[in-house]
Amino acid sequence: MSYSVDKIRNVALLGHSGSGKTTLAESLLFVTGAIDRMGKTPDGNTTCDYDPEEVKRQISISLAVAPVEYNGCKINVLDAPGAFDFAGEVAEALCAADAAILVCSAKDGVSVGLEKAWKYCEERKLPRLIYVSKTDEENADFAATLEALRTRFGNSIAPVAAPAPDGKTVVDLVANKAYEMGKGKRAEVAIPGSMADEVETLRAELMESAAGTDEELMEKFFDAMELSSADTAKGVSIGVRDCSLVPVLCGSAITGLGSAMLLDNVIALAPNPAEGKPMETVDGEAVKVDPSGAPVAFVFKTVADQYGKYTLIKAVSGTITSDLTLYNPRTNSNEKLGRLYTMRGKKTEEIKEIPCGDIGAIGKMDKVKTGDTLCSPGSNVELKGVPFAEPNYSVAISPKTRGQEDKVAQGLYRLNDEDPSFTLVNNAETHQMVLTGAGDIQTDVLVSKLKSRFNVEAELGETRVAYREKIRKTVSKQGRHKKQTGGSGQFGDVWVRFEPNPEEEEMVFAEEVFGGSVPKNFFPAVEKGLREACVHGPLAGYPVVNLKTVLYDGSYHPVDSSEIAFKTAAQLAYKAAMPEANPVLLEPIGELKVTIPDSYMGDVMGDITKRRGRVMGMNPTGDGEQVLEAEVPMAEMTSYAIDLRAMTQSRGSFTFHFVRYEDCPPAAQEKAIAAAKALQEE
Repeated sequence: MSYSVDKIRNVALLGHSGSGKTTLAESLLFVTGAIDRMGKTPDGNTTCDYDPEEVKRQISISLAVAPVEYNGCKINVLDAPGAFDFAGEVAEALCAADAAILVCSAKDGVSVGLEKAWKYCEERKLPRLIYVSKTDEENADFAATLEALRTRFGNSIAPVAAPAPDGKTVVDLVANKAYEMGKGKRAEVAIPGSMADEVETLRAELMESAAGTDEELMEKFFDAMELSSADTAKGVSIGVRDCSLVPVLCGSAITGLGSAMLLDNVIALAPNPAEGKPMETVDGEAVKVDPSGAPVAFVFKTVADQYGKYTLIKAVSGTITSDLTLYNPRTNSNEKLGRLYTMRGKKTEEIKEIPCGDIGAIGKMDKVKTGDTLCSPGSNVELKGVPFAEPNYSVAISPKTRGQEDKVAQGLYRLNDEDPSFTLVNNAETHQMVLTGAGDIQTDVLVSKLKSRFNVEAELGETRVAYREKIRKTVSKQGRHKKQTGGSGQFGDVWVRFEPNPEEEEMVFAEEVFGGSVPKNFFPAVEKGLREACVHGPLAGYPVVNLKTVLYDGSYHPVDSSEIAFKTAAQLAYKAAMPEANPVLLEPIGELKVTIPDSYMGDVMGDITKRRGRVMGMNPTGDGEQVLEAEVPMAEMTSYAIDLRAMTQSRGSFTFHFVRYEDCPPAAQEKAIAAAKALQEE
């Protein structure tokens, strides 16, 4: 069935890992009859967690879509993972959502995942509701959770529902009615007497919050000191749309208590795609959601599995039908659309069209990637891509069986279609394939998927640091190569001066030969020999930089001298000179920018000092956070992504980029040389 734009809601489920998002999505599907039995995460049979890795680990790893049809509306529920390693999936969900439901458990209160989800919504000015889950479980405390929400997020928190202490009844504070679940359906019951005072207090607070959103409502409230249910609902709706109010609902996803009330509120309060914040083009222009406009679709996710590849889109303008040919500005080519589907977890159902504002999937679009725009030819609309955070946890990845490097790389490139939040680089200098993601869980999942999908076993190791070497003293040496065999021999003889040259990183070659002691036609051979030798320094075999070489004397044999002989002679001079030229190891230094709450500043600064880092400055960002800037040797940063999480309870984030090379202190130099020698022996 096709829905008009005003009957569609796109909502993302966000929150800490384990707060109950996937179970809530399952509950919404069950109470609306989309599925006929409730799956459970421990049993591995939920609609949204269908990937073998999700079943094995019992956590969500990728974004799943679960469309729900209820009261004449279609609600596309986007179930995003809560584990921080999969924040890329959250970014994809937020590109397609017009509102968010932040899920928090009545047992845990305000978690880091909830704080992060709130921050994502604030950055995007995204309307949101909060759903307090697990209110029927032991140690659940709705009042304490509400208090924690108000302490953390201020007066915008407005409860519109409250659970009874027995966990079997939930009160709708707007309509002043109570409901309980019976045989899978909700039934209206009397408000429990034990809750009367609490309900009165919460309703009075809600009316006041609703009145504050609109002048007309404020006047009504001051006249009568109360608002009707309709006026309260109107005020809450205004507050949600302008992000000044965040309604709090509650329930138990397992029993279904509060699930229908959540759906009622999503329809009443969340904006439809036409009312939501419009998507922007790369030039910053807003694209109007217009059912009668030219077709524009945004690719917010790619799902690739053994059954095929599906391109998940949101129809931003016009209606997308399977016979269309649309233009992709990234590839500068036209794409003939394949079959269209609606996806519910891994289940697909073929459809004729994806109406404006709705979410669907296109089959077999091989050239289309996540973040692409598909628009009608000639209109050339290009929407902003998915804003993935920069990955900063690097590991070396290699096959367990030698010779399967290509299989590992091909598998990862295929997985990268599905998850563009990680990068893979072949580092020619350290001879390693470097996989960079958000953290150790993500890289571990990628290794598991390589085995299960592409039948190639890989292992992870530490990345090597690309050191450099330089000399600090000028040294002159002779290189003499003489070989006499039967027939013509080989003869080359050079004197070369090796000097430090801080101006140029590349080796500079010069000659000061007088009187033709070395003929000009052998100069290129001498230079070539020295350039090849520079690749391996005297200390640990790293490339030598900041070096000037001067050929100033030598001798030759009219018959036996050759290019190869002079090249070899130059390399002998290099080998003799370098150990005497006071060589030193250079280490790469990176610029670190860490964003952390003020309370962790001392710990993070102390840790940077332990890593031989220098703090360069601090900038407050507002909202109780600071950006700490420092310069730190790259060798000390391999595990920083994991360590910072531990230090800041996952509240900190950072970027780290190479800036320059610096002399390595003696202790660090010894360690690096020992590691290089061990590697050469291997």
